[in-house]
Amino acid sequence: MTYVLVVVALTLALPWGGAAMANSLADRLPPRRACRMLTGAAVLLAGGTVAALVGLFQVPFLASLERLPLSRVLEAWPAAVPVAGAAGVVMLSQLALLVRRVQRHRSLLRRAWLSADEGTGGGDMLVVPGQDVDAFALPGYRGRRGRVVVTSGMVRSLDPGEREVLLAHERAHLAGRHHLLSVVVDLAAVVHPALRSLRETLGFHLERWADEEAAAAVGDRRVAAAAIARAALAGASQRRTRGYPLLSATSGPVPRRVEALLRPASTAPPGRAGRAGAVALAGSVVLAAVVALVTAYGLHEYVEYAARRLTGAS
Repeated sequence: MTYVLVVVALTLALPWGGAAMANSLADRLPPRRACRMLTGAAVLLAGGTVAALVGLFQVPFLASLERLPLSRVLEAWPAAVPVAGAAGVVMLSQLALLVRRVQRHRSLLRRAWLSADEGTGGGDMLVVPGQDVDAFALPGYRGRRGRVVVTSGMVRSLDPGEREVLLAHERAHLAGRHHLLSVVVDLAAVVHPALRSLRETLGFHLERWADEEAAAAVGDRRVAAAAIARAALAGASQRRTRGYPLLSATSGPVPRRVEALLRPASTAPPGRAGRAGAVALAGSVVLAAVVALVTAYGLHEYVEYAARRLTGAS
């Protein structure tokens, strides 16, 4: 069973390489595609991790299904029960952390809606009174449709053209349902620590996605860049107390976002070398995830085979 442990260890180590490759690939893709790739990679790599743990946890149960006494299993693999127990403890810990994380997201959303209830406005925008300088996209909650929430302090900080950019940015978050992508990656990061790096990368590219949509809506990338910079500067001196932090125009590495907006929009297809690099990285991410899942299934088959050998079955 040493072979099994080595294979499972490699499976659990794959997300470190897969996450690094996904982060590298994201910088070579347009924001929309980068966000979808990062989310898919997180789900696949987290799924492979869970599958490997389930495979280890099932060893004693598979033996019982094969009518193999546990004593015979322990003769062949003395560590079977401790390893299965450790896998079970890890999965229980993951489940507890996932439940806690889901509750945290619901609490953030509930508090954000409570703060927005004092706002006024029509359509999809609410203006909340006060000196705070903030703006964020508020996803739908309990039958309420999503809204763009802007504080009166933010409204005063921007001129009409900059306010148009800000609203277009937050509307892009709502239209793209960016909160779902963010929550999925955040939950996947609970499953394996290697996936935590994907959260920050995804957050940046979600903001870049909304920035590009806003620039297209107003038709001027420099105006969009100036509005994002002004909004971030206006809110930089205060602590965020109201907003839904996943979808705010002032979050993320703003200088990098502004720099990207000041460059011309990329309309030309990537060169051969760029395409080859992107395909290679994407293939590596998918391969890492698929190998993890296949290895977990192979572990299940290997345990059944070992059980038949121990019982002398053909």
